[in-house]
Amino acid sequence: MIRLGHSSLGASEYLSDGLTIVPGMSILKQMLKYQDVDSSFKALAEPTRRAIVERLSRGPASVSDLAKPFDMTLAAIVQHLQVLEESGLIRSEKVGRVRTCRIELGGLNTLTDWVAERRALIERRLDRLGEILSETGLKKQ
Repeated sequence: MIRLGHSSLGASEYLSDGLTIVPGMSILKQMLKYQDVDSSFKALAEPTRRAIVERLSRGPASVSDLAKPFDMTLAAIVQHLQVLEESGLIRSEKVGRVRTCRIELGGLNTLTDWVAERRALIERRLDRLGEILSETGLKKQ
């Protein structure tokens, strides 16, 4: 990141690889906008939780069924489930003595939307790069 002098852009503006970035409220808005994405990625960063989400993608399961393949206590599995539920990736309900967990599609949609936005941005940049390269190639001929 290159900081420009006060005379050219002002004290609060920076250039980063040709992009002007003005710190302030827009950064805070972006951070708040992606809070759900952050908590989802944080929840999925742990291999046990990813395995639980994989299992739940095949259908609902009880907490005891989810715990069977893991070499850990039921209490540890419940803590993992709490993180997943707080992030919005799964939901659970208790009927009688059995707590059943299932995928929460809204949580996955948040991640899908975030990835789609990044993909669209990258594709636009690559398309523009292709245009510039083809224009440059035509000028050389």
